[in-house]
Amino acid sequence: MALSSSARLLRRALRSSPSLFSVQSQATTLSTSPARFSSSTLFGDDDAATKNPPPPLTTPKLFVSGLSRLTTDGKLHDVFAQFGQLVEAKVITDRVSGRSKGFGFVTYATIEEAEKAREGMNAKFLDGWVIFVDPAKPRERKPPPQPEPVSSETGFKVNKTIGWCG
Repeated sequence: MALSSSARLLRRALRSSPSLFSVQSQATTLSTSPARFSSSTLFGDDDAATKNPPPPLTTPKLFVSGLSRLTTDGKLHDVFAQFGQLVEAKVITDRVSGRSKGFGFVTYATIEEAEKAREGMNAKFLDGWVIFVDPAKPRERKPPPQPEPVSSETGFKVNKTIGWCG
């Protein structure tokens, strides 16, 4: 069997310094001590979830992001109904096209039910997509529109960024 030049170089590198490619030694370490292994240790934050638990909910309304374009209000209601009495389950859609924007809101009767739903559904699969459940933030009002610049007697308008313009 003939090896390509890159395969020969890789084989030579493995033989000369196995510490560069220590996949086998890491795999045996992980398999011998599975209790110490977690995904958070791979990224350097040991037990980050226990050190920084999510803040307690202050509202029974939850923001659900990462929804599939195929997820409907009914499907969202059916999935979240197992955690308590739902008041509303709404997938936000685009006004023009009518397609889902990929997020929605779920409102429960009590904060305790909303907390159970957040713990139970956060980072779970729904319609093939991973969804994330967070507390809903209050809607921020848009600032009132700024009045149009007034023309002076000379016919020029004041543009605050540039100065005078015609």
